[in-house]
Amino acid sequence: MRPQATASEGREWPLWEVFVRSKSGLDHKHCGSLHAADAQMAIQNARDVYTRRQEGTSVWVVRSDHIVASDPGEKSMYFDPMEDKVYRHPTFYELPKSVDHM
Repeated sequence: MRPQATASEGREWPLWEVFVRSKSGLDHKHCGSLHAADAQMAIQNARDVYTRRQEGTSVWVVRSDHIVASDPGEKSMYFDPMEDKVYRHPTFYELPKSVDHM
């Protein structure tokens, strides 16, 4: 693990992505980014900045440089093959009335 940068060293603190779970939902939603020296400071700053009006029940912070994402230019490699698997789409099943909420 590399040492954390401090403001006095003239380097910028790492960027953290902030996710908040609202009172009404079960999933965390991305709500913004912030700079912090470490995870504890990121959590505290995220709480202060993004949940000032008590709109959250849980906060996640993730260092931006630890996030791995697919390349939008390679969309067909990741997502197009799903269209030819009709068995994954239950459009031809008859559902009983007891499960009509699906």
